[in-house]
Amino acid sequence: MNALAHAPTVAWAGDAIEIVDQTKLPDALEILRLTNVDAVVDAICRLAVRGAPAIGGCGALGMVVGLDEARPSSAEQARAALDALAARLGGARPTAVNLSWAVRRVRDAAAGEPTPTAIRERALREAQRIVDEDREACRRIGEFGRVELPTATTILTHCNTGRLATLGWGTALGVVYAKAAAGEPVRVFACEARPLLQGARLTAWELMDAGIDVTLIVDSAAAALLHSGAVDAVVLGADRVAANGDTANKVGTFALAVAARHAGVPFYVAAPTSSFDPATPSGDQIVIEERPADEVRAWRGHYAAPTGVKVWNPAFDVTPHELITGFITEVGVIHPPFSALASVRTGAHP
Repeated sequence: MNALAHAPTVAWAGDAIEIVDQTKLPDALEILRLTNVDAVVDAICRLAVRGAPAIGGCGALGMVVGLDEARPSSAEQARAALDALAARLGGARPTAVNLSWAVRRVRDAAAGEPTPTAIRERALREAQRIVDEDREACRRIGEFGRVELPTATTILTHCNTGRLATLGWGTALGVVYAKAAAGEPVRVFACEARPLLQGARLTAWELMDAGIDVTLIVDSAAAALLHSGAVDAVVLGADRVAANGDTANKVGTFALAVAARHAGVPFYVAAPTSSFDPATPSGDQIVIEERPADEVRAWRGHYAAPTGVKVWNPAFDVTPHELITGFITEVGVIHPPFSALASVRTGAHP
């Protein structure tokens, strides 16, 4: 089996969180141990752990790390610590709804216990349940996607949505893995995903590691590739889906949706229900994270642009629901009209 089968992206290791340090890939597969809240927040903010489901799981386990660090002596102190931790961890990255949802879920589950020890034990159980649920959600997404796209042998994807981005085998890449596991032919075109190259560094590495046929393209080549007729479907992930179906995902997704519509190529979003936010009416209300300018000006400390040039660096963009063919979730595939999304319960699992 591939290397990632033996290195879970996020895992609980007795008294700390262990993650694959994604800033080191593809040069090295290194495990980073997170023993305090500062380390968890730092790992999430600098993208050592990334991908909406993965940061949700990391944040959930981070609540336990935080309780251990706080050492509350009463249930009241433990509940106060839970509130503070949920606010701090949940705000580490604002766009992906999985993170705030997961830490609130742990807080709400544990707060009713009578002692600090019971609160900590319940927090850990709930965090581990979130990890287990996402693993199963990924499996179901892959299977639903495989059935939805029986003749799609060439898939275009963006950013990274596989084992590195989730707690299972992935969302959009989960569809790819499901096809491969079923013995169906499948190949992937992966956009590089500027400026941090998640497609080049992570998706290309992950798929090669798994023995999947993958071809890397620059982001600006995607429209021409779609127009050529070489792609059967675009399948990618989501960091937040509003009630009307507007979807926030890695910046560049909107452009892919426009190009896919023009080329007549179906455009699917694969995401667990934990990425759905029925409390947000539309994409206009989604807060888009803006990241440091030097991510665009430079690459690993080497400047490719004038150091003083102004930069706009949104991490995500919003794709209007009109451009989306369907949502592949763990509870099935949702097609237009997307009125049913308003009632999708965040984190619902069968």
